[in-house]
Amino acid sequence: MKQLLKLTAAALAAVAIPAIAQVSVTEPWARATVPAAKSSGAFMRLQSKQDARLVGVRSPVADVAELHRMSMENNRMMMAPVAAIDLPAGKPVELASGGYHVMLMGLKRQLKEGESVPLTLVVEAKDGKRTDVEVQVPVRPLTYSPHAAH
Repeated sequence: MKQLLKLTAAALAAVAIPAIAQVSVTEPWARATVPAAKSSGAFMRLQSKQDARLVGVRSPVADVAELHRMSMENNRMMMAPVAAIDLPAGKPVELASGGYHVMLMGLKRQLKEGESVPLTLVVEAKDGKRTDVEVQVPVRPLTYSPHAAH
């Protein structure tokens, strides 16, 4: 009977261990907008402790929030939504101008320098389990460049 109880306790403990990828977010920022603008971008560095994927994003400041990628094709800069961004274990992934980033479209209001806007990142672990990562993203000036800040 003790053996059965130990096995049951071990099984329950294994089930209770979260299989969620732990993701850290550093250096988040969003670009300020002029009053009539309907879109902006958000940028950050992500690092996951386990292999995972960023599969979605949402924000109450925009009607639509999407993961996008900017790339060069036939000497033209192209931007398109992507379904997911891989987060390899232990490796930083940059969401930056000119590459992967978050697009906020259908803005409900102007994004003003000095405020913060909430973003929810949806991360999917290898086992398919999803978790939300809440981020407060500082709004930087229209002319802000993270490279100039260093």
